[in-house]
Amino acid sequence: MVNFEKDIEECMRTLQGGGLILYPTDTVWGIGCDATNAEAVEKIYNLKQRPDNKAMIVLLADERDLLKYVAAPDLQVFDYLETTNKPTTVIYDGAIGFAENLTSKDGSIAIRICNEVFCRHLIKRFRKPIVSTSANIAGQPTPKIYSEITEEIKIGVNYIVRYRQDDDTVAVPSSVIKWENGSVVVIRP
Repeated sequence: MVNFEKDIEECMRTLQGGGLILYPTDTVWGIGCDATNAEAVEKIYNLKQRPDNKAMIVLLADERDLLKYVAAPDLQVFDYLETTNKPTTVIYDGAIGFAENLTSKDGSIAIRICNEVFCRHLIKRFRKPIVSTSANIAGQPTPKIYSEITEEIKIGVNYIVRYRQDDDTVAVPSSVIKWENGSVVVIRP
């Protein structure tokens, strides 16, 4: 078992203090913060030079956590997710408890249940959802491995996770779907 306890402790300290982390996810490296802290979310928009009307993804550790953050989710979506072979982000209506600058104007939120071991540990310890947006300036290519992340992003965060920095496995962003009345609408394949 890889020991990432120091990374978890530093991430916890950073997230609790309203800071930004650069961390590996089940897809690409992400910039993250406390998804319930509007000031922290604003820091990500500023770092990415991204308009705050462009939604970001939130990571949760377990399906049951969804019940805390989404009003009346259709749980059949989990049956669909079991059939997918790539990490899939779902846009849910009725977001609850997130920073207001994180949810879309229509009250929806993009959530992915994360299966990466580091992320799951971090989210479970933090006990709140964590923002996950690609580690790049808006409009620039998404880095596929850690070494492709620009210095501008690295110096713009408060803590960089050491775990998996040397992993050269090329990552791709998640699929994004909207679940509407038992049907899938593909937003990003």
